[in-house]
Amino acid sequence: MNFTALDFETANRKTHSACSVALTVVRNNQIVDEYYTLINPDTWFDAVNIRVHGIRETDIIDAPYFPEVWEKMSAYFTDDQLVVAHNMSFDKRILLGTLDYYGIQHPRFQTLCTVQSSRRLLKQLPNHKLNTVAAHYAIPLNHHHALDDARASAKILINQEKEYGTASLKSLVKLA
Repeated sequence: MNFTALDFETANRKTHSACSVALTVVRNNQIVDEYYTLINPDTWFDAVNIRVHGIRETDIIDAPYFPEVWEKMSAYFTDDQLVVAHNMSFDKRILLGTLDYYGIQHPRFQTLCTVQSSRRLLKQLPNHKLNTVAAHYAIPLNHHHALDDARASAKILINQEKEYGTASLKSLVKLA
């Protein structure tokens, strides 16, 4: 399979508060590239979010704003590109909210959520949180670090495709 796994961390509950992002690029079921950056979210940090991911306002002082980051990321968001995330609804909401905040046009791309694929294919698990599914596949995870989360999502889908086949995943692909 060819796809790009995506993960955002946010400064607060606002949909434009992305403070870090990661992409893990997969070609022929092999990770071939990764991208990670902190982002200056142009908004405040909530203590709840800081406790989750550990990113503070002091960490993003010299970080780029999203439009600069989008210049590097946008090539992975095209009509024929599959973008994967564990809880795609969250990551898609943050992507689109941040694009809206900066007045950037929404791309069209295909999506697949590994929470949904895990619910369908791994019914025996007690839950389908990223750390649970990663542990099932013995994938190392520093949870809530965007790069680790994107990499784990990629490895989850690679494992599911190998174990269950592409056909079992195709019905979960949607157009964003």
